[in-house]
Amino acid sequence: METYSLLREFADSWMLLVLFCIFVGVWVWVIRPGSGAVHDEAKNMIFRNDDRPAPREEANK
Repeated sequence: METYSLLREFADSWMLLVLFCIFVGVWVWVIRPGSGAVHDEAKNMIFRNDDRPAPREEANK
């Protein structure tokens, strides 16, 4: 069997399954219970210093 045919058969079967499982795993990890606080912080991070300029030590991070 040629290398190309072997790799193509692997990619069409098992690698598709592996990548799908990785996709579902990442999706489940993102929507897991308890991750809402992390997402809320990331969502509002840009507005953290909306009232005044950022302090010098925080702006250098």
